[in-house]
Amino acid sequence: MLAAALRYAANGWPVFMLGRSKRPVALCPPCDTARKTKTPHDPQACACLTCHGFYAASTDPDRIAAMTAAVPRGILAIRTGAPSVLVVIDVDPRHCGTTSLRALIDRGLTPPTRYVHTGGGGLHLYYGHPGQPVPCDEGIRLGPGIDVKADGGYVVAPPSRHPDTGRPYRWADDGAQIRDMAPALVAACVAEVRRRAPVRPAGQPLTPRSGGAISHPDRLMSALVARISAAPEGRRRVTLYGCARGAALIIAAGHLTSIDAYDTLVSACDAAGWPWAKSTPNAIRDGFAAEGVTL
Repeated sequence: MLAAALRYAANGWPVFMLGRSKRPVALCPPCDTARKTKTPHDPQACACLTCHGFYAASTDPDRIAAMTAAVPRGILAIRTGAPSVLVVIDVDPRHCGTTSLRALIDRGLTPPTRYVHTGGGGLHLYYGHPGQPVPCDEGIRLGPGIDVKADGGYVVAPPSRHPDTGRPYRWADDGAQIRDMAPALVAACVAEVRRRAPVRPAGQPLTPRSGGAISHPDRLMSALVARISAAPEGRRRVTLYGCARGAALIIAAGHLTSIDAYDTLVSACDAAGWPWAKSTPNAIRDGFAAEGVTL
């Protein structure tokens, strides 16, 4: 389990541990008390190894080793969405997923890509995140038995075993490449984002979504800068987009102005030696806009 977790982390995929029932590990007493009393507590900045579900996901080898040791009989999971640059299409044959998948293939939505045989008899199709908001969806947008695991989601990862069947999750072909999402699939997901967005009267300014309580905004911003510095070529744009969304939460919480956040992100790109391109400011603006923040 640890070896697999470290391989995923080396790919830039944040991992964390679930309990034996595929549910997040129970909160520790202090975090549970904070939740019940609504005490300011930023899950993304929490130092606990297993609290807050996918917010505990990490690519740090030492932290991952400590996680797996803390939950030795747990289930390994990968955080999906912008943090891992992954979107996973979850096909559940128990709810007509196989039939729905055939229809998606016929429509050109699901080209061949690297995939997993799940312990429940289904499939996980792994695609590259397109760099714009992709919400999770449970069998509504793409068809019965087809779930989308993306921003704000996670998937169980090999070699975990299904809690009901006892069968392992396993890669179908370790040599296959993860493909980008098909344009038609991206369009379907973008349509879902627009469907969920509140309707604003013409001329009414966009109100920033609350960033919630962020206990250590300086640490969070430093972590975002570090992600930019470590971003490999080919993943820079999507990394910057995700970092811009994180910075937007700090702005919405009132800890930083949008101009200061923008300048910090641009400076981080410059310090990392990124070549200047129009996509740099666009990625930041898009990330801000996804959280309801304007520049």
